[in-house]
Amino acid sequence: MRSSVNGRPKLLLRAVSALLGAGLLIGATACGTGESTSGTGPQGPATATLTDLDPVPLAPAPTPVLPATVRSFDGSEVTVTDASRIIAADRYGTLAQTVVALGLGPNLVGRSTSAAFPAVEDLPNVTAGSGTLNVEAIAALRPSVFLTDTTSATAVMRDQLKALGITVVYFDPQRTMDGVVPQIEAVAAALGVPAAGKTLGQRTRAEIDAATAAVPAREPKPRIAFLYLRSTAIAMIAGPGSGADSLIAAIGGTDAGTASGVSEPFIAITSEALIAAALDVLLVMSDGLSSVGGVDGLAKIPGIAQTPAGKNKRVVDMSDAVLLSFGPNTGRVVQALAQAVYGEKTA
Repeated sequence: MRSSVNGRPKLLLRAVSALLGAGLLIGATACGTGESTSGTGPQGPATATLTDLDPVPLAPAPTPVLPATVRSFDGSEVTVTDASRIIAADRYGTLAQTVVALGLGPNLVGRSTSAAFPAVEDLPNVTAGSGTLNVEAIAALRPSVFLTDTTSATAVMRDQLKALGITVVYFDPQRTMDGVVPQIEAVAAALGVPAAGKTLGQRTRAEIDAATAAVPAREPKPRIAFLYLRSTAIAMIAGPGSGADSLIAAIGGTDAGTASGVSEPFIAITSEALIAAALDVLLVMSDGLSSVGGVDGLAKIPGIAQTPAGKNKRVVDMSDAVLLSFGPNTGRVVQALAQAVYGEKTA
């Protein structure tokens, strides 16, 4: 995603507001020595790349069997009668990726900012740069079904969408490795293609399993921290429940934020928190890295230069469009990240 991060967007936005509006910084409990715990390892920056950001669609494309009645994540039962005009909009681009991978990409008529992969980038965008839904833009596209989550759509927006008579299916806003396949199956069920959802889920699970099995074993495990960056004014370190923690575990690392005492999904960076985390590798989104002036600009953030990662310039970046999307591309994301972190092919 381009404007938010996986896990707990509301907590992140509250923390950002506190940082900018009140000038407050929330620090982690200091612990650790700041020394690397995983040996020398590779040095210098690396970019984890996918040869194609587009998810691979199922072929042949399935034909929706409708009506389909499903339980929406907001607790309501929703009956979908038409999947010919789909809008899929969430903070991570996951839902649009899933629709395309199911083979229903031609039915998409709208997307979110974070759905920035080539297959959908020419579609109308129904969210602002911050990821906020634009109800008027949604209504103008006359969707037969709108797929979103309970964080992207506020309570007021949900009432507005209901008043407009738009069929909306809400999904779990949290993104984790364990949630990848269940969310694929939930989207497929809502669109009347449950068998395709099972097929895509099995394919995705097999790719994830193959990618994680090929991750090089390292003892001790590298300490990796995910930083969310949007200029030096908005710089946060991830902790438990961020989603990044589950991705770091999948590539054989220890989530340095959590291990150092960070207790929230995201907290504002302090030099004490960074030094305590004893980072071996910094994981960031590519646009976020650019927003602070690249690797050299990142090193100017207080505390970075005092970490093993800062000293070795061990910064791994990956496209905002896929890094924390936890969708059908997840297996390829794990493989590319592991290769960038360990400096060798993993599959």
